[in-house]
Amino acid sequence: MYSPKVMEHFMNPKNVGEISDADGIGEVGNPVCGDMMTFYIKVENDRLKDVKFKTFGCGAAIAVSSMISEMAKGKTLDEAMEITNAMVADELGGLPSHKMHCSNLGADALHKAIENYRQRLSFSERVAPAVASAGKEIKPEACKCPFCSSPISSENLNCKLCGVNFRFCPECHKPIPEGATVCPFCKSDVSTVRGEKE
Repeated sequence: MYSPKVMEHFMNPKNVGEISDADGIGEVGNPVCGDMMTFYIKVENDRLKDVKFKTFGCGAAIAVSSMISEMAKGKTLDEAMEITNAMVADELGGLPSHKMHCSNLGADALHKAIENYRQRLSFSERVAPAVASAGKEIKPEACKCPFCSSPISSENLNCKLCGVNFRFCPECHKPIPEGATVCPFCKSDVSTVRGEKE
């Protein structure tokens, strides 16, 4: 029923555990089969320095988690985001059709951990290194809409995609929706701040 590689990763799973100071955490579950997977990642220079997981589920779910952690470690974040359920199943020497959802869950958990890491990064952490390496200053047009990630126009601080008007928080200097009374990023009271750019 299972390939030798599936059995190897089930009997001796790699990278089991939790990263207490994880840079990103992704958790998924399947209410039908009861499988639960949580992935923890450490990121260094845009690469996955460490990947660990905790899985509650069948042998295939454990084998999939182990294989994904091995496949992802050392990859850039973009490369890891390209890992698919089919790739995982191939690396394991195939999975029974009724267990393919396990490989999908594992890939989703890894992707969610990476997305969680990226959401945690502040504007300056995401943009400043790339801008500095290009020998340029950070400019307003580098700002992204927190709702859809589209560039915000530097002229009128408006997101063309979702139509939201913005201003800058006087405390953390991140774009916040016009009319907001509390900054969604630093939680500062901005109810008395005027709408123009600071």
